Amino acid sequence: MVTVTGQRRYGDPCGVARSLDVLGDRWALLVVRDLLPGPKRFTDLLGGLPGASPNMITQRLSDLTASGVVRRRRLPPPAAAWVYELTGKGRDLEPVLLHLGRWGASLPYQSPRRILGHDSLVLSLKTAWDPGRAASLTGAYELWIDHEVFALRVQGSALTAARAPATSPDAVIRTDAPTLTAVVTGQLPVPAARASGKLAIEGSRTAISRAAALLAPGGAGRWPRQ
Repeated sequence: MVTVTGQRRYGDPCGVARSLDVLGDRWALLVVRDLLPGPKRFTDLLGGLPGASPNMITQRLSDLTASGVVRRRRLPPPAAAWVYELTGKGRDLEPVLLHLGRWGASLPYQSPRRILGHDSLVLSLKTAWDPGRAASLTGAYELWIDHEVFALRVQGSALTAARAPATSPDAVIRTDAPTLTAVVTGQLPVPAARASGKLAIEGSRTAISRAAALLAPGGAGRWPRQ
């Protein structure tokens, strides 16, 4: 690996090496992962990456911005806050992250941390998504994980997710990260989670049934091997 203008580079024209020039440093892909559902303030982004220092994430954001993967913008009033978001080039990485998620789900895992972050939970739902289920799950869903809200929509054969309230949702799902982690990794059935009171679904009977099926593991949500 060589260094160019202060940044480490492989000096290899292969597309894989050139991608790693941009994304190969520690935390870079996890920053992209956590921005996939939508923009985040620096403090919120840092809070979702335990173990990363503020200086490290500042550097990664700077590198990703210089590479055209991330941009910084100011939200209009009344929020008037600065946020980081993916560019079109950055959003093109979603299939890569989904494939990495599927590939990594079966690898040995030794860390004591057992609860998935909010963005990881949403990515897990998309990683486990089976387009063959779309016809029976079509609809709009509002998912609350602790204090954070996501809009989920099944339309055509796709499941989309955005960090925002849903417009006229068919069902509203409220839960916490530990409970949803247990559900999406297949450790806790949805009926048991609802019976415990830690997972609530509001809507018509049909919408509740569809929302429950949407949360159930679809084959790629297994808890990783020890």
